Amino acid sequence: MGTPKKILRGLQDIRTLSGRVDQGFTPHKVYLKISCLEMEKFRRGKERESATQRVANIDARFQEIEAEKAALLQALDEGNRTNPVNAQGSESKPGLRRNTGGFKLRY
Repeated sequence: MGTPKKILRGLQDIRTLSGRVDQGFTPHKVYLKISCLEMEKFRRGKERESATQRVANIDARFQEIEAEKAALLQALDEGNRTNPVNAQGSESKPGLRRNTGGFKLRY
């Protein structure tokens, strides 16, 4: 008679208690999930406030741009009324500039 064969065991054969505990109703895990959800809710609220503030800043800048544009157009319109020559499109020629040959730096 031969020696009895040895049964090779693997990782799947190791017995643990992990499958025997009810995973859905351990109180400490439920409280941990609740606290994680509350932290995420708080963080998302801060993100929402920040985004709302950014949108308000953008809207305010749009209004400033429109007001500045209106002021510039009004000034341009008043300038055309006071100087009718420029309003017709005849531009005066700029004077001749002397070419001095670039910058001269003194140390």
